[in-house]
Amino acid sequence: MPLPSNMVQAVYRESEIPSYRGNPLIEALPPTLNLKQLKLALIGDVPFDPGDIYADGRQRAHIISSLLDDFFQPLPAHIQLEEKLSILIRRGYVGRNLNDGSLNTHLQNGYERVMSGDLETMRFRHAQSTALSLSLIGCSGSGKTTTLNRILSTYPQVIHHPGHNFTQITFLKVDCPHDSSLKSLCIQFFRALDRVLHSDYEAKYTRKRHSVETLLALMGQTANAFAVGTLIIDEIQHLSRKNSGGIDKMLNFFVTLVNVIGVPVVFVGTPKARPIFESDLRSGRRGAGFGALLWEPMKSGPMTPNMEGRQQRTEWEAFSDSLWKYQWLRNRDDILGKDVRDCWYDLSQGVLDIVVKLFVLSQLRAIVTGTERITPGLMRRVYNDELKPVHPMLAALRSGDPERIAMYSDLTLPGVDRRLLELRTAIVSMNKGPSSKPDALSGNAQAQRLRNLLVAMDCTPDRVTPLVERAFREHPGLTVKDLVPVILEWYKQADPAAPRTARKTIARKEWGGLPADDLRHMLAHAGKSGVYARLKQDGIVFDMEAWTTGAA
Repeated sequence: MPLPSNMVQAVYRESEIPSYRGNPLIEALPPTLNLKQLKLALIGDVPFDPGDIYADGRQRAHIISSLLDDFFQPLPAHIQLEEKLSILIRRGYVGRNLNDGSLNTHLQNGYERVMSGDLETMRFRHAQSTALSLSLIGCSGSGKTTTLNRILSTYPQVIHHPGHNFTQITFLKVDCPHDSSLKSLCIQFFRALDRVLHSDYEAKYTRKRHSVETLLALMGQTANAFAVGTLIIDEIQHLSRKNSGGIDKMLNFFVTLVNVIGVPVVFVGTPKARPIFESDLRSGRRGAGFGALLWEPMKSGPMTPNMEGRQQRTEWEAFSDSLWKYQWLRNRDDILGKDVRDCWYDLSQGVLDIVVKLFVLSQLRAIVTGTERITPGLMRRVYNDELKPVHPMLAALRSGDPERIAMYSDLTLPGVDRRLLELRTAIVSMNKGPSSKPDALSGNAQAQRLRNLLVAMDCTPDRVTPLVERAFREHPGLTVKDLVPVILEWYKQADPAAPRTARKTIARKEWGGLPADDLRHMLAHAGKSGVYARLKQDGIVFDMEAWTTGAA
């Protein structure tokens, strides 16, 4: 009988770590990754074809929007989180071994708790818990959930051990319910379990009106019955002190959650959740059992020397340079200029989600307006028009006031998807306008791909389009690969089939959107200092005075 799609059969690899050796629950896990392998496993796969830059606006709008889901650049904080989770999961299994009977000891203790209704009951007091806990705190948009999902995707969620007739769940992720009650959180646990196993534990355990204590005992028994590697509680700030019976009861619940269930627990939330872990020494110790990670936005600043004395880029510079490559604009700047980078950081404050959304929206706006280029002015207009809901949070980040930051740490961007749709619609309308010409290669995917390939080889789109059309008409039997040299030969001969295009006059008000090395662009951005000062600043005008002074 085939296994379910989300389940794999255990393949054991002997561990080199003595405390892990001989434990099937650990040796069935994937091998730990080195730094290079980890970066390759986490990085987002965003294919970039230079020919797509010259595709029509509608197609480019879809490609650009894919950055919201597909782009992911591993940062040092992400690597640190993966290392902690890797140890957290494996250490949690040390005290629950299928081979030495320690897991059965925990199961027997859990059975006694369920039957007696007393969470402190233990039949075997020598049962060892090696569970740890971890707190991950960061403002909305810092990438907590996205990073966790990518790290967890490197593990098979369900592993079947046929030799032990046992099913292992490596991780279980629960979103904290919006009604904020602890009882609902317990119910969410069974619901998440049912989604993974296609079972009916939620219906089985929630038909009766169980108390929180009883549900907690059932959670512990069920978690050990499937050897849950780690329980991740996301959006923990949703828990309400009022609905949960007071702050003391909430803190005691978290302490009992770690002690009784005996599996590693990861708490994930915004800065609003910090008081939950800091108000009580005991829960604070539990929340930081394996470290409390506080994720802050990326910092912008000057380069710093590394251990070898070389200048090292900041996280912001490395991240923005990596993202800047994914532009599908025809007048794009290949190198990210300091003015754009500084403006980008000032508007986004280094919040990952805002950084990417601002970049995507700016590209779509550049296509709609026809400038086909990202400038500081365009970014500011997008920020003012599209990102108004997060202005208070970003203002709080600029102030550096922890109280203001915590006040606005839960802000999200509910309207971004709507604005993306509106911008894509505007691009479609722009292409359907009366001034737009129909594409001569419309309906021929091979011809369009060939044209994009030739354009990527620095051929002019207006000249190469009729040549592609002629090639498919005169040589229908040739492949795209064979047609390339044919068309390039025609292109070199200035084939008469290529239409002569009239020289386009660009209005002065549009000079600011031209490439950075265009003299008209420099004139448009010269400012009060004048065009000569701007040319001198950019190194275009030879500074005779400085040269003669240096020679003297």
